[in-house]
Amino acid sequence: MKKRLGISVALMLVAAALIVCSVPAVTASAAAPAPELASPSFILTEAETGTVLCEHNAREHRPIASMVKIMTLLLTFENIGSGALSETEMITASENAASMGGSQAYLDAHAEYEVGELIKSVAVASANDSCVALAERISGSVDGFVAEMNEKAKRLGMEDTHFVNCTGLPAPNQYSCARDAAVMFGELIRYDGFFGYSGVWMFDFAHPSGRKTALTNTNKMIRSYEGCDGGKTGFTNEARYCLSATAKRGDTRLVGVIAGAESSAKRNAEMAELFDYGFANYEVKQVIFGGAETDVRYEAEGSREGSVGLAPASDGFYLSERGEGGEIGYRVELNELKLPIAKGASAGRIYATVGGRTVAESELVTTGELNEKTYLDVLKDILDRM
Repeated sequence: MKKRLGISVALMLVAAALIVCSVPAVTASAAAPAPELASPSFILTEAETGTVLCEHNAREHRPIASMVKIMTLLLTFENIGSGALSETEMITASENAASMGGSQAYLDAHAEYEVGELIKSVAVASANDSCVALAERISGSVDGFVAEMNEKAKRLGMEDTHFVNCTGLPAPNQYSCARDAAVMFGELIRYDGFFGYSGVWMFDFAHPSGRKTALTNTNKMIRSYEGCDGGKTGFTNEARYCLSATAKRGDTRLVGVIAGAESSAKRNAEMAELFDYGFANYEVKQVIFGGAETDVRYEAEGSREGSVGLAPASDGFYLSERGEGGEIGYRVELNELKLPIAKGASAGRIYATVGGRTVAESELVTTGELNEKTYLDVLKDILDRM
């Protein structure tokens, strides 16, 4: 679909229109065999559609170390999005938060820290103390926050995950899997604000006392792999080396997860293999453009305006094997609406198809309003025809 569709539809009843545009055919072989990695569990998905491109033991229950913090960050950004939390809000670090071991920002108990700086320390340096400070602010206690983590996991369909803490530090009965890590990381990267932190290479975390803690990004791939702009590393003796990462080239964004690698170098090299495989063999094309008015119009007899424009309510993307030819078609189905019709009213749906198969769809909404003709409007029409 181009940014405008060259058709006009006039109807009062449900109807459908088909539009076809040509996509240049490119001769290419089917996707190459997926890479064989040494890591015991991994998965590669396309971010926009969630399609799994390759996987191995992706549902195997495993400790995932600090990849648990993906859910901590997801709930944090969810609260910011709802207005329940602000990145500029100041949080007082509790003694419990300041007592955390492992990776940390070395918070001072009873000192105040800005939410945005705490988020940065988690995204960049996997700070356990900052995770606890955020959890206690959002839910009142770590236990309450963990309950919310598990509830969110259920809503996302993460059937092979159970959280016990918000940090990923070793704990009995805490487990997840590569597939679930990819699901929650895919949700996290829908928040653009995450990328404002995940791409930071190093920074000085400032404490109210004037002390500073130098923090460096644990995800070295943001510097070593073209297009990689975010990730969450993890390591414990039990979990070994773990990584959830994302990379984007053109319209194609990939999400990869590796769990249980033998070293950080091997983990990063294998993630690069996954990304190389994905970008070499698959591509995403935007086929529906949300908010862009099309040439499809809704016409209603008896309306003062005559017709109104229509636009998709959301973007639509099509994942295909790289170089795959074929025709992208469009089917528009419009609803029967009664006057008056408000701007933004749901007027139907648009479907993008390839070979008769629907690959993307979106609601169609009106870009203006349609009002019933008044007596004076009808009289004017009569006089105009005389």
